[in-house]
Amino acid sequence: MSESNELKKSQGRKVILYIAMSVDGYIATHDDDLAFLAQVEQEGEDYGYNEFIKTVDTVLLGRRTYDKVMSMGAEFTHADKITYVLSRTPKSGTGNLQFYSSGLRALVTKLKSEPGKNIFCDGGAHVVHELLRENLIDEFYISIIPTMLGSGISLFRDGRPPINLKLVSSKSFDKGLVQMHFVKG
Repeated sequence: MSESNELKKSQGRKVILYIAMSVDGYIATHDDDLAFLAQVEQEGEDYGYNEFIKTVDTVLLGRRTYDKVMSMGAEFTHADKITYVLSRTPKSGTGNLQFYSSGLRALVTKLKSEPGKNIFCDGGAHVVHELLRENLIDEFYISIIPTMLGSGISLFRDGRPPINLKLVSSKSFDKGLVQMHFVKG
């Protein structure tokens, strides 16, 4: 394949992190509590999520995140998307849901080589860290919730390479949430 075709192909599907965190960088408390997110809930406001999710047909998320979502008693929100739950323990999936325990780089490379929409990284911190270590995230939508948790599960861990980002947009909302959109710069 020529270099220009390879470049076009690589500009197709993107891995996009769309996530919220506290001002001090935590995505949950140590016991996986997400209650702090409720302070920005507002009827009729989805902070761009519905428009974003239309651009996605594949979801990556960690096993802990998946287990937390399922423990909340709601129907799995990504049932209409091809979903890879990244886990160290192999397990059978059903329908669009697959449990994946092999190399993350190989999975992302495979997904990006296939036709389709974007790939949504829905957390958690371990998956984000591994994607960053491998320089596999193309875009970042980071929503800052106006609170400091003091401790918890940090979105960004040490031990990843530096990545320069370019700010595409930032927007503040009535409840104090600030959302920033970055691409690799």
